[in-house]
Amino acid sequence: MTDEFYMQLALDKAWKYQGLTYPNPAVGAVVTLEGKILAIEAHQQAGTSHAEVLALLSAYETLSNTSIEFDPQDAKKAHTFLLSLPDDFFSDCSIYVTLEPCSHEGKTPSCASLLHTLALKRIVIGTQDPIEGHDGGSKILKNVKLAVCEEACKALLEPFKIWQKRAFVLFKLAQTANGRIGGGYLSSKASLTHVHQLREACDILLIGGNTVREDRPTLDCRFTGGRAPEVMIYSKKDNFDRSIPLFDIENREVSAGDDLDFMSKPSFIMVEGGEGMLNALAKKIDWMLIYQTPKFSTNNLTYNTTMNLEFLHQYKKGVDLVIWSKQIGH
Repeated sequence: MTDEFYMQLALDKAWKYQGLTYPNPAVGAVVTLEGKILAIEAHQQAGTSHAEVLALLSAYETLSNTSIEFDPQDAKKAHTFLLSLPDDFFSDCSIYVTLEPCSHEGKTPSCASLLHTLALKRIVIGTQDPIEGHDGGSKILKNVKLAVCEEACKALLEPFKIWQKRAFVLFKLAQTANGRIGGGYLSSKASLTHVHQLREACDILLIGGNTVREDRPTLDCRFTGGRAPEVMIYSKKDNFDRSIPLFDIENREVSAGDDLDFMSKPSFIMVEGGEGMLNALAKKIDWMLIYQTPKFSTNNLTYNTTMNLEFLHQYKKGVDLVIWSKQIGH
């Protein structure tokens, strides 16, 4: 197997958590021993263990045939545990990570320092950290190979780079295989749960006025039990029925207006809407997230617009196909 093969496994794993790690980047890691895969893991949520740490913990369990007795997402406990192992425990192992291990101490300890102490046989890195002050991890390490599947690793990292400077705007849509968007829920329970995870992670959920008036939505996170997102209704008229469920969620703000200046602030904004919202925000949208369900529909509603897309990554979620994409020529 090649380095590119193992790095692609790390990429595939990381994409499943794209957006959910906000404000951290999505990162994947693979640990091998003499070509055998010991672990494939990814960073899952900001403030918790990074991909490298989760992969090393999983590799430890595989090699020792024992289970750790603490929460692997507890980064400090995880680092302390890994540093307590015999000096040569991972000496014949290789690790593949999509992003340069962090050199700084933040909410979690430095992964570069950890890997330096563990002294793995090889450390293969997809792309270097683009954030000054966080980079330089590779310089701490030995036996490093850089820039494996670099363009693919940079594509994975794009939202993280954007939200350092301004809002990263993700337009989410669900459609049938023949491009219809109406007729109630289209997505599987797995896809709906994923949407609610993204709602929980984002700063603002942006919707159109017609969605509020016609669909009377709730837009909460009931499938995950998490925090309902702040909602911004993009509309020139504030003539909404305040008795609908949307306005009845505790501890969240729902505002309305047609000023999009808030998009200049570093943040993660998810948009849910129909053709009107897609056309109105076309120049503001960075990526699109498409949930395509394997069925046809006679419903007339569709996105009657022209837009060229580049598919970045796709995988199945339940029966649905999840497609991450961005506009070409945007």
